[in-house]
Amino acid sequence: MKKVLIALDYDQMAIKIAEVGYLLASKMGAGVMLMHVITDPVYYSSTEYSPITGLSGFSNTVPWQMDNPDDLKNATKHYLDKIKQHLGDDTIETIVEDGDFAESILQTAKHTKADIIVMGSHSRKWLEDILIGSVTEKVLRHTTIPLFIIPTKKHN
Repeated sequence: MKKVLIALDYDQMAIKIAEVGYLLASKMGAGVMLMHVITDPVYYSSTEYSPITGLSGFSNTVPWQMDNPDDLKNATKHYLDKIKQHLGDDTIETIVEDGDFAESILQTAKHTKADIIVMGSHSRKWLEDILIGSVTEKVLRHTTIPLFIIPTKKHN
């Protein structure tokens, strides 16, 4: 395997997913691509919780305005760059896409010729998500390459 695509969402567990995916890639001698999909800019507008602030020290580093989509894309790119910096590897590629989560992940994997997709599953009711249709399940159902799923459910 030569390329590992790590799809990260807005959850604070993105660091865990990136670390585990990076370790997998390192063990295989593969290159790493960190990816984030922007699907609905309104989701990022909360003043109480901004999903791109899951990384410690990120929240006050990049101000952006909702009326400028480029600011959101730049903030997201900065978020991926912070994770790249955390992993300590300048060779990591970062990718920001717009659109449906699952479709964007699948298209990016195809376009970049990724050998494996790494992503997390945050499900609290896993069976319910399978029946309803989570992003992870949609990627699993439609991918033609291996999918490595990292459970990130918080345990009490």
